Amino acid sequence: MIKFVACDLDGTLLLNGAQSVDESAKECIGRMLDSGIIFAPASGRQITSLKRLFEPLSDRLAYIAENGALVEYRGEVIGKTPLDRKLALEIIEDVIEQPNCEVLVSGEHTAYIKPKTEEYHYRMTKVVNYHTTLVDKFTDIDEDILKIAVCDLSGIKNSKEHFFEKWKGKASVMVSGELYLDFMDLSVNKGKGLGQIQDYFGLTQDECMAFGDNYNDIAMLDMVSESYVMEKAVDDIKKHGKYITGLVEGTLRERFKDIM
Repeated sequence: MIKFVACDLDGTLLLNGAQSVDESAKECIGRMLDSGIIFAPASGRQITSLKRLFEPLSDRLAYIAENGALVEYRGEVIGKTPLDRKLALEIIEDVIEQPNCEVLVSGEHTAYIKPKTEEYHYRMTKVVNYHTTLVDKFTDIDEDILKIAVCDLSGIKNSKEHFFEKWKGKASVMVSGELYLDFMDLSVNKGKGLGQIQDYFGLTQDECMAFGDNYNDIAMLDMVSESYVMEKAVDDIKKHGKYITGLVEGTLRERFKDIM
């Protein structure tokens, strides 16, 4: 019996660049919550942004945010794994030096930015709708750094090799979208975050379901017995799915049709 569902957002629940969750999907999730099934958005996004996306259900959800660096359920922090501060500041400087690359630094409740371009500022504050704080110097950040995100406005394919070669083995480095690459502590991934939720609720893998489409979803997909990969995903990701789907909401409605 499935008691918990984790779902990636961009490219999975949110298709074709969508930046809002359909009301019909929220209604579906609400019925699952009413029946006692725990639902968690599992994303590289900040937790504040995730909560905005799922209003008015926000207070009823679990969250695997920042690719698993922050895990929360109904306001209670279940897990929090920051980057080493010295390492984080070195990575930030490297990102700033790369052409076309912008940096976003995640704390627990806000994301810190120092935009090079108005395009990036608009994207983060209006398109992705992040809660952001402008800084003059990233060294002024006075809280734990949970994640560093690179946004390469020319496409992350143009800079990812540099970041992988320079930082692999020092930090967890993951492509999280067509424009994005994320750095976390080496121990952090969505699978670890999902595992923290399993421990918190006493859940087995057989009681858990997950949906994903990208490399940063693999560890999460491998932590559940019922794993779904989006049909548009590359073959490397599909190897980690028990099932292939084209639409999360359709799969949930069919899988839990007795409560829909």
